[in-house]
Amino acid sequence: MSTIAASPGFSGTASALRRLYFVRFAFAIVWALAMFTTASNLGPLAVTLLVLYPLFDVAAAVVDARASRATGSPALLYVNIAVSLITAVGVAVACASGIPAVLRVWGAWAVVAGLVQLIVGVTRRKMGGQWPMIISGGISVLAGASFILGASAASPTLTNAAGYAIPGGIFFLISAFRLGRAAKGN
Repeated sequence: MSTIAASPGFSGTASALRRLYFVRFAFAIVWALAMFTTASNLGPLAVTLLVLYPLFDVAAAVVDARASRATGSPALLYVNIAVSLITAVGVAVACASGIPAVLRVWGAWAVVAGLVQLIVGVTRRKMGGQWPMIISGGISVLAGASFILGASAASPTLTNAAGYAIPGGIFFLISAFRLGRAAKGN
């Protein structure tokens, strides 16, 4: 069991993050379900979804950075914003080259974003509710490496990229529930 500091900064940040994590969970699940319907080819819906996911990550990181100013430097969140913006453009360009190119860009993003998530989670441990984020960040690094390797498969598919969002969403949900105590200032 972790100790949670009952400062107003932690309480306000925890409350904002809790709301954000619930939204991130819902988005991830809806996105994954939509992506599964089109994961076999790079049609207009798949391209739109693939570009939308890192753009949503940008918006979430902006909200997170604003909420986190009271509890520490949001510098790594700014790194995540930049990386996710670059990824959205990279994925859009990679879509013209096919699924292997998309998987390479997606994989590189998963590795970098996972490292950022892991480090941010470690720095927020005192707030509570961050172990799911730390674990999710580590899994994202491993998943990213598997996407890059999977790009060389005989018949690469986007199914794993779609499936990648589900555990991430579940980790956000678990963290949101765990942040409940911190949000109440207990």
